[in-house]
Amino acid sequence: MLLRTQVHAWFHLLATIVVTMAGFLFDVTATQWCALVLATGLVWAAEAMNTAVEFVVDLVSPEYHELAGKAKDTAAAAVLLAACAAAVVGGIVFGPHLYGLVAGPS
Repeated sequence: MLLRTQVHAWFHLLATIVVTMAGFLFDVTATQWCALVLATGLVWAAEAMNTAVEFVVDLVSPEYHELAGKAKDTAAAAVLLAACAAAVVGGIVFGPHLYGLVAGPS
């Protein structure tokens, strides 16, 4: 349902694929894989909850209501926070690998 109804879920899918490929490319450790999987899972869970909130709000409040808008905005903010946290995890895991590519061998 997420990929059929939520445009942003496609961005999360692309990010998930890129992170997975990078994990294999850089041969990250088991601990790093755990961090990446948890961060990715957090984003997908937040996106799913956001979608559920949007569907329920649309069901109970088909016309515009200020509180309905606030509920949707708050649920969307949760996805943004999860995505930012995941980006930080990605930076911690992949940053040294990417720096090594840019800086070259020491």
